[in-house]
Amino acid sequence: MKGWKLESRLNEISDLPVLRELDVLVVGGGSAGVAAATTCGRNGLKTALIEKYGFCGGSAVAGMSGTICGMYLGSDDPAKAPEQVVFGFTEEFRQNLKAKGGVTEPLRYGKTFTVTHDPLMWREVADEMLMEAGVEIFYHSAVTGVVMDDQTYKGVVVESNAGRTIILAKRIIDASGDAAVVARAGGEYFFGDNGVIQNPTMFFRLGGVDMNTYLDYYGEDTICPPDMTAKILELNASGEYALPRHKIWIFPTTRPGELMVNATRLAGQDGRVLNVIDPVDFTEAEVFGRKQMREYARFLKNFVPGCEESYVVDTSVEVGIRQTRSIEGVDKLSNDDVVNCRKYEDSICRSPWPIELHSGTKPKLHWLIEDWYDVPYGTLLPRFGENIIVAGRCLSAEHEALASARVTAQTFEYGHAAGQACVLSLKNNISFRELSGKDVRDQMVAAGSHI
Repeated sequence: MKGWKLESRLNEISDLPVLRELDVLVVGGGSAGVAAATTCGRNGLKTALIEKYGFCGGSAVAGMSGTICGMYLGSDDPAKAPEQVVFGFTEEFRQNLKAKGGVTEPLRYGKTFTVTHDPLMWREVADEMLMEAGVEIFYHSAVTGVVMDDQTYKGVVVESNAGRTIILAKRIIDASGDAAVVARAGGEYFFGDNGVIQNPTMFFRLGGVDMNTYLDYYGEDTICPPDMTAKILELNASGEYALPRHKIWIFPTTRPGELMVNATRLAGQDGRVLNVIDPVDFTEAEVFGRKQMREYARFLKNFVPGCEESYVVDTSVEVGIRQTRSIEGVDKLSNDDVVNCRKYEDSICRSPWPIELHSGTKPKLHWLIEDWYDVPYGTLLPRFGENIIVAGRCLSAEHEALASARVTAQTFEYGHAAGQACVLSLKNNISFRELSGKDVRDQMVAAGSHI
């Protein structure tokens, strides 16, 4: 394992102050990180969370994915009402958003349902839950190194405008989404299908929409109607527009006259797959994502009824990231696991969400009908290294499996699982690897999860 060796601390980092010594450090404040830190704090563990932005939310807020996907069963029956099968921390967070008026009722998405949330209220709910749990929050802070004792994680090096410091912790939860801690320690990871990963996208919100007129045209399904796809293809063929994605998804929000638009597909200007771990690719995605967003906003204004007076409210703080690093785990969620709705005795989460693969020239959807698959505990455990567990989209999963397993309802529950694993590990003085996934699941069920 690479990283900062504990035995060489006097030579390497003796000049760095130790900012905190903790039970649990959570790296990353997305859905997984918030769930993990809140769970640990509620259970009496001395817990801190570090986040590079000045707010929590990760892809849901900074990336403005804007929805909590993965709660409801898929069905071939268009008349069937939403059937929720994922609860636990996911449902608690949804309820807290609902109390603020910050989440919609279920919206149809093809053969299933999702909900749209207000990103500002998402931040506020996260702040409140973390503070009520006694979690110490360090915003505007990023991990730049890892303190190791052979293969045991002991802490991280944190960079902020105040300088560099060390945080030591008995257990670390890598909820960065990018396996940032594992990667910096030299842990094993991979990118998608032999390096091919899912496209990032630039989300945006559109205001000034006459919703009645819009819905009369677009319908209740948030996946665009066939005639809109046909119009995009026609305009592309004429050379009047350059709209690389012709099947787009548009979601009414909690705000009057506003839509959240998931339309762009970002690839390199030379056609290469963009990997936002590379700042060159990340920058290209941001710059050309904004340009592409304007093309779609122009199309909506000119050709979609109800959008004639529309305007762009804002774009995401960063491009929406679907996939970067995935750890090599003790277990790996396979494509077959998802397609065959496989169940596991050590499951820590269920997922009914389809394979929603944004890779190449068009998205692929493989629906799961009236069923779900289980995600085993071992997908959160790196193959090597002690005192470390991951939560979020960087779990160990094959390319197409991740295209289902990465969504928000599930990442909340991965964080919940990682938090409960920390509680059991520290309480019983055993490693994450010695823990039974069944015991973690039992703790989650006692806290409201349905597994």
